[in-house]
Amino acid sequence: MSKISVLCCFIVLAAFGLVNGYAGKEQIGFYQLKKGNISVNLTNWGATIVSLHLPDKNGKLADVVLGYDSIKEYQNDSSYIGAVVGRVANRIGGAQFTWNGTHYKLVANEGNNTLHGGSRGFSDVVWKVRAHKNEGHAPRIVFSYLSPDGDQGFPGALFVIVSYTLLGNSQLSVTMKAKALNKPTPVNLAQHTYWNLGGHNSGDILSNEVQIFGSRITAVDSHLIPTGKLVPVKGTPYDFLKPHIVGSRIKKLPTGYDINYVLDGRAGFRMKPAAVVHEKKSGRVLELSTNAPGVQFYTANFLKDVKGKGGFVYQPHAALCLETQAFPDSVNHPNFPSTIVSPGYSYKHYMLFKFSTKPSSY
Repeated sequence: MSKISVLCCFIVLAAFGLVNGYAGKEQIGFYQLKKGNISVNLTNWGATIVSLHLPDKNGKLADVVLGYDSIKEYQNDSSYIGAVVGRVANRIGGAQFTWNGTHYKLVANEGNNTLHGGSRGFSDVVWKVRAHKNEGHAPRIVFSYLSPDGDQGFPGALFVIVSYTLLGNSQLSVTMKAKALNKPTPVNLAQHTYWNLGGHNSGDILSNEVQIFGSRITAVDSHLIPTGKLVPVKGTPYDFLKPHIVGSRIKKLPTGYDINYVLDGRAGFRMKPAAVVHEKKSGRVLELSTNAPGVQFYTANFLKDVKGKGGFVYQPHAALCLETQAFPDSVNHPNFPSTIVSPGYSYKHYMLFKFSTKPSSY
């Protein structure tokens, strides 16, 4: 790299407040968005959704996401509750990959593999609050983070912006954008909220009705690393093409659902349906759409004795996650859509959560 290129990179990093891996100190706090009868609380630790209050079919409000009461609890969390995960969400087999003849060794934090970006991924850092407006027709908050070259073993500096916006008709929009500043690098960001539409303290989600608009899954081995095969779900416990109760077939699986669905329809900038969740007792409905090619369906199999908000203790299947994403371990499977973002190009990931209710007759 020439001296001019080095100087330009230094100027860019300095402009974002980070040189030699050290960021300017950013205060950690809680922030609220409210529109009508929906309110969302967030923190800039991990760009995390802390709470989301919604009315049920009778107008009674409840907090429908798992979480904690204090920043310290989020800093000690090991389940990625509510956070943005990256630089590469999900798993990378062997904590390594090769790109353009260069071999990269990453930080392994789940056995020999990398999970959700490594031991200090984007869920375990302080994000800068670039904008926060809790008024008007579209309350929103914008977070940014600069990941330095070599962060957890990944090549190149990466600048990331995540925004949360409350829209009309009870909708939450989440937008994730990233730019590679000096080297090609894999990017796969995801939002890791744990949803329980009955209320975060209502028990398990096994009676929830779920529909997922993916007719194939990325098959995995015993360590949940993709084999490279795309397997049809029809006739298996993974078939949610029509609505099914989560608990109706879960015992046919070793611990529960933790699998990436290949969403039907073309990936890219166009939004397409990903999933629908219906909690019949409350009547609450979540509809999720995205431009991502996949969605990870996870039934909180590994939560155990986790003390959450108000002292409520979360147990396995206390919630479900619907993480729109690129395919796991894409860097090691040429047949998967590429996650490499090169300088001069942008990563863009959109998701839209629409909330409503259904009467008991449904």
